[in-house]
Amino acid sequence: MNKFEGLIAAAFTPFYEDGSINGKMIPVLVDKLVSDGVKGIFVCGSNGEGPNMTIAERKFVAAEFVKAAAGRLRVIVHVGHSSITEARSLAVHAAEIKADAFASVAAFYFKPSSVQNLVSCMAEIASAAPDLPFYYYHIPHLTGVGMDMMAFLQLAEGVVPNLAGIKYTATTLQEYQSCLNFQKGRWDILYGVDELLLPALAVGARGAIGSTYTFAAPLYLATMEAFRKGDLRAARESHAYMVEVIRVLLKYPPIPGQKAMMKMLGWDLGPCRLPLANLSQESFDEFYNELAELSFFEKLPTKSKSETWRS
Repeated sequence: MNKFEGLIAAAFTPFYEDGSINGKMIPVLVDKLVSDGVKGIFVCGSNGEGPNMTIAERKFVAAEFVKAAAGRLRVIVHVGHSSITEARSLAVHAAEIKADAFASVAAFYFKPSSVQNLVSCMAEIASAAPDLPFYYYHIPHLTGVGMDMMAFLQLAEGVVPNLAGIKYTATTLQEYQSCLNFQKGRWDILYGVDELLLPALAVGARGAIGSTYTFAAPLYLATMEAFRKGDLRAARESHAYMVEVIRVLLKYPPIPGQKAMMKMLGWDLGPCRLPLANLSQESFDEFYNELAELSFFEKLPTKSKSETWRS
C-alpha cells in the first residue's frame, strides 16, 4: 500500500436530533472534504463516535462513507472495540465494502497488560481482513493504553503481516520521530494531534489524521505548503492561527464543540450521543462570538451565510 500523504479528515458521524444516523448528510460532508483538498477520511473513530454506535450502525456508516467517496478519497475504517470478536466482524465488513485500510485502538475496558499482549490483540483483529492494510490507532489519553510504540513495531512486524503503520495520536514527538525513522522509514506513521502538525512536519511527517481538518483543511494545507517551500515564517504564522482557534475550542467539549463549528459554517451534522454533552444555546452563542473575534468565519469557506444557524 502506498503511504498516505497530506491530510486525512477524522470525519464526524451525522445524527438527527433524535440520535438516529443521518445518512443523507454523509455524501454532503464527503463532497465538502473533496473540495477542501483532503486526501482521505477516517470513519467511526473517536470523532466519528464509533464507540457510541452499535455494530450495525458502524457498518452502515462505513459503507455510506466508502460509497460517497467513490474513489475520490481514500477511506480508513476504524474497527476498534473492547470485544475483539466484534472488532473482527467490523474488519471483515471493511474489506467487504472495499475500504482502503482499517485501524483499531486497544481494548479500553480490559486493557492489554504488555506490548506483547497488545500485539497479540492487534494480530487477532488484523487477521480478519488479511488483504487490507491495517493501522494500530495509538491514542493513550482516551484508551489509557500508553505502550512503547517502537517496541510495538518491532514485535508486530513478524506477527501482523498486513500492518501498514500507526495512527499516532499523542504529543510524544520524540517517539513519533523514532517510529518514522525506524527501519529506514518503512512504516506509515500518521500524526494525529492537529495543534502539533507543524512540529510533526519538522520531524518528518508526511500524512496526518485530525478532526479539525474536517472544517479547517485549507488553513492547514497553507501551513504544509509554506513548510514545503521553506517559508518557515509563513508556516509558523498559519499554524499559530489554528493553535489559537483550538485554544478557544478546548474551552468546550471537543467533539460537540467541533460539531457546533461545522453548524456555524453551514454544515449541520446534528448532536452527539451521550455521554458526550452537547453545547447549550448559551455556550453555542458564546463560542460563536469567540470564534468571530478571531475572524474564523472570514477565513474558511461556508456552505451558506454563517448566520443561518440562528434560524
